[in-house]
Amino acid sequence: MIPLDARAAGQASGNIAETVDNFHARNYIRRPFFRALRPSETLMNPHRKTFSAKPKQAHADRAWWVIDAAGKPLGRLASKIACKLRGKDKPTFTPHVDTGDFVIVVNATKVTLTGNKADQKKYYRHSGYSGGLRTISFEQMQEKHPEAPITHAVRGMLPKNRLGRQLLQKLKVYTGPDHPHTAQKPQPLE
Repeated sequence: MIPLDARAAGQASGNIAETVDNFHARNYIRRPFFRALRPSETLMNPHRKTFSAKPKQAHADRAWWVIDAAGKPLGRLASKIACKLRGKDKPTFTPHVDTGDFVIVVNATKVTLTGNKADQKKYYRHSGYSGGLRTISFEQMQEKHPEAPITHAVRGMLPKNRLGRQLLQKLKVYTGPDHPHTAQKPQPLE
């Protein structure tokens, strides 16, 4: 191996093969492909456990939120509602357990759509028979069922299984500014 002071001065041994072998040997020692882990470098903390919420715990920790939909875009409002219903903003979130909160939406008739969607948006359903496709526009839906656009948008953002149907039951949508859930003391959600 070349002495440190000789390398610093730029002087190398005359034998090139010896220099190359020493170079590879030094690099293998410095950067091995695999080395054993030191006790301080363990991959997992033995005391850390994966948290999984139990349904009874999640049921006890539910809160109530109220959202005023007046002047808010439908999609952004629906994504915020779906996040609260699912409980994804909580540290106790568990994908297969209902860990979310109750959400009350007031002034559902005053929800807005951006761009030309108020004129162009359509809702479709099918009777199951041939030629049974039914179409209704957003404006007609607002007149006939004012709470349906919000419910429909939130349903599309929830899981498509029995958990999603259970989560949707915690959504309460009202057309006016009043709601019958004052006893639950809902907190305003912005």
